[in-house]
Amino acid sequence: MVMRTAGIQIAGPSVPREEEALADGALELVARLHHELDDTRRGLLRRRSERQAEIDAGGTLDFVGAPEEFRVAPVPAALRDRRVEITGPTSRKMVINALNSGAHGFMADFEDSNSPYWDNMIRGQVNLADAVRRTIEHDEDGKHYELGEQTAVLLVRPRGLHLPERHLRLDGEPVAGAFLDFGLYMHRNAEELLRRGAGPLFYIPKLETHLEARLWRDAFIIAEDALGLDRGTVKATVLIETMPAAFEMDAILYELRDHAAGLNAGRWDYIFSTIKRFRARPEFVLPDRSAVTMTVPFMRAYTELLVKTCHRHGAHAMGGMAAVIPSRTDEEANRRAFEAVRADKEREAGDGFDGTWVAHPDSVPVATEAFDEVLGDRPNQVDRQREDVEVGADDLLSVPETPGEVTEAGLRSNVNVGIQYISSWLRGNGAAGIYGLMEDAATAEISRAQVWQWIRHGQTLDDGRAVTPELVRELEVSELERIRGEIGDDEWFETQGRPDLSRAVFERVALSREEFVEFLTLPAYEELLRLEG
Repeated sequence: MVMRTAGIQIAGPSVPREEEALADGALELVARLHHELDDTRRGLLRRRSERQAEIDAGGTLDFVGAPEEFRVAPVPAALRDRRVEITGPTSRKMVINALNSGAHGFMADFEDSNSPYWDNMIRGQVNLADAVRRTIEHDEDGKHYELGEQTAVLLVRPRGLHLPERHLRLDGEPVAGAFLDFGLYMHRNAEELLRRGAGPLFYIPKLETHLEARLWRDAFIIAEDALGLDRGTVKATVLIETMPAAFEMDAILYELRDHAAGLNAGRWDYIFSTIKRFRARPEFVLPDRSAVTMTVPFMRAYTELLVKTCHRHGAHAMGGMAAVIPSRTDEEANRRAFEAVRADKEREAGDGFDGTWVAHPDSVPVATEAFDEVLGDRPNQVDRQREDVEVGADDLLSVPETPGEVTEAGLRSNVNVGIQYISSWLRGNGAAGIYGLMEDAATAEISRAQVWQWIRHGQTLDDGRAVTPELVRELEVSELERIRGEIGDDEWFETQGRPDLSRAVFERVALSREEFVEFLTLPAYEELLRLEG
């Protein structure tokens, strides 16, 4: 593709209707975001590395407060009731089904549940623009999909600040995926959304500090000014899914006070962040992933503090993900799954959350009923202040000194899920149904980070065996054979499943004894580019 807007070169393969998403005005907005903010973005990423070195050397985290008491600006009518939101990638069928799901909101995801092939990113922009205009349709396997009368409110999650977009370069440098996703969507849809009574609504992922929130505030203002929109038109919910961000929730809301719609308890990435940021510290070794529930002390402290912080400042507190996938063939498994969803959502509603997340349309009624029982006719419970909650730094850091058991089953699960997810991601699917759960990059990150942590600190299994690279490789062989048997198609497994490549990427991010790769999607992206090329 040739260069069109000054300084911008697009190197991705041709995508149908790309000219709609990559209009000159949209590229000009992306270029402006890059020119004005990319030096700051890079500096903030360097600061993450510096803070990591401080923690590795024995440092810790402490609270960063807001300069003064404040309340965020009011949200638009479309966001007052958010009791259940469904999430998923921006594929055409998914967008239609999610908007028709009966949920109050749909978070269309360019990040953890998306695989960043250029085709996926540009088709996703086209699909969302069609959804905004209610022209989106899709035909598959003899079935026709289109929007119903009542649809969920659309929210969009761009990529995190750390992820590059190498298909689009400005003066020879790749732009940030975050700037591309945000800029293209804003330019194409903001005015149309406002005309239809909604507005440009976003989820912001992976923030670690209030200074990163300030960068996003500046991005919102740049876009509003470029498009002639009033200040505060953009509304954003920030995912509190890193442990450093949990210590800066007041300050994050303050920086975004004109644009903030709330905070979300991104539970899976939060567990990953706990391992990652305190990876050098043996006292932070976690047990099997299945044992790190929302009721363990450090997770409960984080979620209760989130509710209290949001409501003190007039913002929504959004709960975490119910990742179960219903079974269409096993009624008993389905019953157990929905009982778990109900218990989780009843706990969140009882704790004061204003809404929650689900991964599958069949979970929407269960989650809705749990929140209806608490909210009734009220759109939210922001007026519930949770003055009973007292959470200190020690509470957020209260990972048990004596961790629960690490089992062979838990290690096998991490190996299996990690490799299967990487395989799915490299095939272009960032949301993978694996053994009844919808796995995305966050849960794959937990899987590989736990393996790394257990090896790094000499963890032993409950049967006395040490977790070593040799044991992990042994389990990889047997788990890959298990996956091969479940697929039942050796040719597909070897060619499309790419077991050797997926295993190699997993070993790079899980078995390197000293180096901890910050995000598995960074080396995996380089492989994706080679496959695409």
